[in-house]
Amino acid sequence: MLGWVIACHDDRAQEIMDRLEKKFGPLTQCRAVNYWRGLSANMLSRMMCDALHHTDSGDGVIFLTDIPGAAPYRVASLMSHKHSHCEVISGVYYSLLERMYSQRETLSSEAFRDAIVASGAPEVSSLWHQQQKNPPFVLLHDLYAD
Repeated sequence: MLGWVIACHDDRAQEIMDRLEKKFGPLTQCRAVNYWRGLSANMLSRMMCDALHHTDSGDGVIFLTDIPGAAPYRVASLMSHKHSHCEVISGVYYSLLERMYSQRETLSSEAFRDAIVASGAPEVSSLWHQQQKNPPFVLLHDLYAD
């Protein structure tokens, strides 16, 4: 089963998780990380790293963030490059996660990423989808190093 780390501003992550638990019961492999104004980037990174390790059973983890490019999204993006089957989604909201909940158990992280983006488009995107629009910067030196 895919782990979920719901990381949003203020108490939105906990609110979403509470509503999901009210509907589905206790959520396994799911953590809420609330990002409050004034929270240091270091503390946010530590909280999200802890959440990642508590939700990962080996099938992958989906970081579900509210605002593209904001601190939770940036921290998740950096972490995702160090862990296999880790996806970063932005623009999430309760009803979308409610619709996608059952697919945590059946889809791979990559298939889940594509399904949630398709279901929530155009507001919802992923780090992978954004990288397809803007390929990574490559130094000319690196191209001719061989």
